Amino acid sequence: MKAPTANLLRILRRNCQHQLRPLSTSCARASGHNKWSTIKHDKAKNDALKNKKRSVFAHELELASKLGGANPDDNPHLARVLAAAKKAGFPKASIEAAIMRGQGIAPGGSQLESLRVEALLPPGVAVIVESLTDNKARTLQELRLVITKTHNGQLSPTKYLFDMVGRVAFKPAEVDLDTALEAGLEVDGCLDVESQDGRIVVTTEPPATKVVADTLARSLELEVDELDMVWVPKDEVPVADATALQAAIAELNNHSAVQGVYTNAAGP
Repeated sequence: MKAPTANLLRILRRNCQHQLRPLSTSCARASGHNKWSTIKHDKAKNDALKNKKRSVFAHELELASKLGGANPDDNPHLARVLAAAKKAGFPKASIEAAIMRGQGIAPGGSQLESLRVEALLPPGVAVIVESLTDNKARTLQELRLVITKTHNGQLSPTKYLFDMVGRVAFKPAEVDLDTALEAGLEVDGCLDVESQDGRIVVTTEPPATKVVADTLARSLELEVDELDMVWVPKDEVPVADATALQAAIAELNNHSAVQGVYTNAAGP
């Protein structure tokens, strides 16, 4: 057998290099792409975590200001939340806006006003939307657009289908339901006490909500997590497919002025 000539060796070497080059290039691309995807994924997770923390601080500051006043020197709970928010790097402007909102004041200094919108959403579900805004006409127009144009609903009186009650949710603590029930029975205006997701939740007569919250917080050594006036349906309406209804509620809740959306749709 003849030995390969010099020309043949050169051709074989060139072909091998040509075949190997794409493999090396492809691997480099895949590695870079995976690294970039990982960075984007981690950044999205970190951003979501930061936004959640900011939302929690804003809620805590607003509630503390609402319950105990806007001066941290006279409001120990506000002082504690304020210190934690500053330590976590919560922006000063956001801190001030949350505290002012708790006092019913918009960031620009104008007084916030309550706006209630009553409506019917397909398939015949009654809705009450409660808002706090510095421009009632603008907010009404925006909510009407969401209800009537986007989700085929209509503005209509629905308040008569609900009862308004106070609702106080306390932060999770080592207090059992029986102990909370006994304490609630001693407080005028307390209508019901239950446990939800590890929290003690109290229903009250509307005028007595803050008194009940303060009394139980002291007697049971609890901290208020939420305090609101809510609408409870007198009767619930079954909904076969709630997909469209849930989309409408989600869009209403995403409006910056909306404080709560209440329906008489039966739960799953």
